[in-house]
Amino acid sequence: MSIDKLLKGNLLVAEPSILNDISFNRSVILLTEHSLEGSVGFIINKPTNYIISDVIPTIKSQHTIYTGGPVSEDNIYFIHCVPHLIPNSIEIGEGIYWAGDFEIVTELLESNTILENDIRFFLGYTGWENKQLKNEIKETSWIIRKNNYSNILNVSTTSFWRNELINEGGEYKIWANAPENPSSN
Repeated sequence: MSIDKLLKGNLLVAEPSILNDISFNRSVILLTEHSLEGSVGFIINKPTNYIISDVIPTIKSQHTIYTGGPVSEDNIYFIHCVPHLIPNSIEIGEGIYWAGDFEIVTELLESNTILENDIRFFLGYTGWENKQLKNEIKETSWIIRKNNYSNILNVSTTSFWRNELINEGGEYKIWANAPENPSSN
């Protein structure tokens, strides 16, 4: 997919060449905003060892927290697929939303109304200044993929990057099966 098709809701799949970048190696990012001011997204396939109650002790919930990116890692962000439950949600793409009323989210978590596959929490986000992302794509750091998932929150995080490379085809199929640390081979 060309740079001209760079839209919010698209996926950015890390090129296999980003081996030495701890933040982005084998990452898949959901682009939540893309405009002349810049771009914002969340790494959606890297769970942390934390749950929401570890970070916000007043919320008794077992929902996993993911690494969203290296920017503002001391803040919690979320995407979800239940805008009818969470007021002030911002639509990213078909069926997926960003942000909303966090007090309502807290109530939904405590009443077990919102399920793990309905919402995903992140520490930090990924951000690019104007033209920075386009330059990274030209430098072959990212593959742009259309988000064809009916609910991206249901996708297995362990094989997500690999499966996106396989779907890209060609030489990417070889990289999809390469070990995460080639020196361990």
